[in-house]
Amino acid sequence: MKGRVLVVDDDPQMGELLRERLSRRGFDVRIDASPEEALRKIEAEDFDVIVTDVRMRELDGIALCERVTLNRPDVPVIVITAFGSLETAVAAIRAGAFDFLAKPFEVEELAFRLDRALRHHRLTEEVKRLRAEAHEPVEELVGDSPAMRSLRELVARVARADVPVLITGETGTGKELVARAIHRLGAAAGEPFVALNCAALPEPLLESELFGHERGAFTDARASRRGLLLEAAHGTLFLDEIAELPLALQPKLLRVLQERCVRPLGSNEERSFAARVIAATNRDLEAVVEEGRFREDLFFRLDVLRIDVPPLRARGSDALGLAQRFLGACAARTGKPVVGISRGAADKLLAYTWPGNVRELQNAIERAVALTQHDQILVDDLPERVRDYRQGHVLVASEDPQELVPLETVEQRYIARVLEAVGGNKTLAARVLGLDRKTLYRKLERLERTRG
Repeated sequence: MKGRVLVVDDDPQMGELLRERLSRRGFDVRIDASPEEALRKIEAEDFDVIVTDVRMRELDGIALCERVTLNRPDVPVIVITAFGSLETAVAAIRAGAFDFLAKPFEVEELAFRLDRALRHHRLTEEVKRLRAEAHEPVEELVGDSPAMRSLRELVARVARADVPVLITGETGTGKELVARAIHRLGAAAGEPFVALNCAALPEPLLESELFGHERGAFTDARASRRGLLLEAAHGTLFLDEIAELPLALQPKLLRVLQERCVRPLGSNEERSFAARVIAATNRDLEAVVEEGRFREDLFFRLDVLRIDVPPLRARGSDALGLAQRFLGACAARTGKPVVGISRGAADKLLAYTWPGNVRELQNAIERAVALTQHDQILVDDLPERVRDYRQGHVLVASEDPQELVPLETVEQRYIARVLEAVGGNKTLAARVLGLDRKTLYRKLERLERTRG
């Protein structure tokens, strides 16, 4: 059907004629002879367009149009009258009518105007939806840094596309939070979110957990199991640490993603699979592919849309906002009257590079709250590695000729600094350095020979 249309006309014959003729042209038409009853229907039900006569006993069409415009301004109203005049047309437009049609008219003309009103209605709805999504908070992803603002914007866009997503990022950056945000903002928000850590189970159990099995398919299979691919239904299946998926299972997962069908262990029957797959890894998956430990075709199937979650050290002062958030939650849970972080402790939190990222920060703050004897966290309350951290620097210029170094040394130091900043991810390091991975590997090999 093209759209739902409510025709309001106290002439039963005219109403039935319009229902019959417009239904043939693909419209879902409802008729109401009472304007007051029509108004109640409009409040309780969703209609795409309202068509109303002007001359009616209970309430004229102009007044009806005014009430609809006041209460449902998103629903266009087409006013029809046998008393076509400039004054009536002006009154209808002032009342908020989308269009005006004088009797007698051809049904084709009304159908044309209904099509135009439907396009207007749907465009209005789409604009409203996009505005709402643009302002919908991605509550799971906290932080005001440019990196986090960009991440939230990307998550909101990705959520609308029903294709596989690959989330990359260091341990502790919050990759599962990103996956949950995509699920919550997407069309499948009301469906299940099912998570599986591919590194947590041995291969036989992982295969059964993922694909399901029939009773008797293997020793101890006393009952059938649907498997998480089917448990996710029309929702989201989140595969964490996807780089650890055993090679033997990778062809099966690839086929599931391509065919959208699952065959449980011990079964000859294939069952349709509808969930969206989101995978995550803290590994350089392209390097794992080159090493022959991950299928290239599966990598490309998962890497339709990619989200790189920034490490905490790339998020500026977000560390302090997160620390205060963790402090408040921990203090409330334990009942300790800790309310803030000292200036010295804040400086240490900002200087540290957080190799464990947000998870490490949370653990450090919970430890500090447990140990402190004050109403705020002091430097001495922080873990030793945070207190004593000294940031390394790359010397690229000096006024003293004795301190200058060859260009090759500067390059080596800078490559080492970039690798440290991206957590050892060579693919990301190559992207930052503007090199292809093979060139970076050659430079690293030369660096290793120099050190050796």
